[in-house]
Amino acid sequence: MLKKEKYQDRIELLQGTLDLLILQTLQWGPQHGYGISQAIRANSGEVLRVDTGSLYPALHRLERQEWISSEWTISENKQRTKVYRLTAAGKKQLLSERSQWAKFVEAMTSAMNPSKNRV
Repeated sequence: MLKKEKYQDRIELLQGTLDLLILQTLQWGPQHGYGISQAIRANSGEVLRVDTGSLYPALHRLERQEWISSEWTISENKQRTKVYRLTAAGKKQLLSERSQWAKFVEAMTSAMNPSKNRV
């Protein structure tokens, strides 16, 4: 009997889609890193899982681009936690990335169903 691999049902994110997912998640309000990864997982029906090895470099990259900002706070259980929030520039970037994503989905749909595109 073959043993199921841990990540068998996992879907790899296309490069760049993680940024879109993080910006979209932060549009709903400030969040700490673990909360962002849990929101992405929950909102994708448990299909998309973001490892910390991908999440935190992406958060740092978005912060350098000034699309998100962060601040250290003390959580309810007295732990220091870094909370991330979307900036005005990040909101503009989110709109741009959502538009690009819609074009990508449309192109992929057309490529996967070429008979529907013929007139």
